[in-house]
Amino acid sequence: MNLSLNDVLQLTGGKLIGEAPEISISGVNTLSEACAGDISFLGNEKYFQDFLTTKASAVLVPPALPQYPEGPAYIEVENPSLAFNALVGHFMKAVTEFTPGIHPTAVVDPTARLNPEKVCIGPNAVIEAGASIGDGTDIGPGCVIGKGVEIGENCKFYARVVVRERCIIGNKVVIQPGAVIGGDGFGFLLNPETGRYDTIDQVGIVVLEDNVDIGANTTIDRARFGRTVIGEGSKIDNLVQIGHNCTIGKHTVICAQSGAAGSTTIGNYVTIAAQVGLGGHLSIGDKAVLAARTGVMSSLDGGQAYWGAPACPAKEAARQFAAIRKLPDALKEFMNLKKKAAEIEALIQQAMSGEQS
Repeated sequence: MNLSLNDVLQLTGGKLIGEAPEISISGVNTLSEACAGDISFLGNEKYFQDFLTTKASAVLVPPALPQYPEGPAYIEVENPSLAFNALVGHFMKAVTEFTPGIHPTAVVDPTARLNPEKVCIGPNAVIEAGASIGDGTDIGPGCVIGKGVEIGENCKFYARVVVRERCIIGNKVVIQPGAVIGGDGFGFLLNPETGRYDTIDQVGIVVLEDNVDIGANTTIDRARFGRTVIGEGSKIDNLVQIGHNCTIGKHTVICAQSGAAGSTTIGNYVTIAAQVGLGGHLSIGDKAVLAARTGVMSSLDGGQAYWGAPACPAKEAARQFAAIRKLPDALKEFMNLKKKAAEIEALIQQAMSGEQS
């Protein structure tokens, strides 16, 4: 399980800086918390001070650092964060190792299609009629896989994930605890005769394409008709709400507490930061970037950054924000000028009154 420096070089594709004694790497840690036997990485200049004082035995570093403190062994890589991830995977392998089998407390409908020797079904999981689960897929404790659901190969569903009826999940999809895929969309219509909201049936499905990651307690609603689609390679954070009939493109990132109302289309390689709200029936172009807390009320072109509510190009939003911060001083100056103008007007009136007398 432990790694030699040579093992680290092979896993990361790195280059050892200078000479270093042979050491044994037993774990991974942050620069500030690492101790002897740990390996860490410098992936952001904000942590340079931690780098200077780290007690790690080895550190992954970017090319051409200005200084290398004595102590650790230094391994130069193009992308320290990405290289470090390979080491994390090595040390986590024992914890996340796939072990096929169906737990005795799991409930698997006889019509479900799966190979018990090639899937893992955890305690108290429920696999309903007609569901299909591909080889290498791991269904965690308490998950519910609805009727007719199709799940591809090598997926990982953590505890209490719910995938409702007829939804389609691709290969290598990871869903974190508590996520709900295919819940009913928010469909209600006010009935003028009764004065009450009637429920509109939601009979579509959700499709998660290959290599999609879904965060904890995120909800993706099924379409009213047709499909809600999350494109290949897209990554959705915790506590995100995706409304019915939304289409999200490939390799798009959506951060925590963001929400998209129904029938919104989001392009490929879009970045949506935390707490962004998108109205319904809108489109966001490819490679757009929406900064935190942006409020999107109309469609946006791709290829540029947006901020503010309502959303506008980020540079313009920054100018607006800067102007707003100056308002208190500007108001104070205006009130002083108004007072001086009133004093001058009073003096003029007084002078005019004296001339008339």
